[in-house]
Amino acid sequence: MKIYDVKDPEFAEYGRVVEGIDVSPILKVMNEKLPCPESGTQYVAEEPLLQGLPEADAISLSLFGGIPAQFGWCNGHNTKLNCFEYHRNSEYNLGTEDFILLLAKESEIHDFKIDSSVTKAFKIPAGVLVEVYATSLHYAPCQASKDKGFKTLVVLPRGTNVGVPEAKSGSTEDPLLRMTNKWLIAHPEAKEAKDGAFVGITGPNIDIADSI
Repeated sequence: MKIYDVKDPEFAEYGRVVEGIDVSPILKVMNEKLPCPESGTQYVAEEPLLQGLPEADAISLSLFGGIPAQFGWCNGHNTKLNCFEYHRNSEYNLGTEDFILLLAKESEIHDFKIDSSVTKAFKIPAGVLVEVYATSLHYAPCQASKDKGFKTLVVLPRGTNVGVPEAKSGSTEDPLLRMTNKWLIAHPEAKEAKDGAFVGITGPNIDIADSI
């Protein structure tokens, strides 16, 4: 699978590089104090060690215009697509190591199904903060090398991914609502599908292991 650089023009449809923000205090905490599982991934919606940084409030103001934000992380090892998720807002990511995002567009969902062939892979260099637009489908990051995992910052509006709402509006989208502000479409092979997530990714479950 071709892996694009985040600075390639193809990324402009999915997100942007955020410049001018000093992220070094965040990277220091992530490097020194956050764990990286030896296998699989671990996600924490809100990390007190990051949330308590003075820089967090300033960054929240810049990124979300004053809406309270939560600073969490997704760390570990992964090379597969497994699922697509989306929120009603952008998500911001930052890695201590190079990492890869597998992305698609919400407009490529048809009748709540999406073919995995539309997926594009983008490599995000270590220390580069990126915005992933609300219309971009994404999920857990992937490692950029065979022998090294990733530590990735995840910044979202506060309250995202922290509860399981019971949607009762009757909207046909309701079955996709997996957690607060999180709509998810799973591949049949993903463990999320076995846990009751909505299954709607067709085609192969993309694995970039041979591309890194």
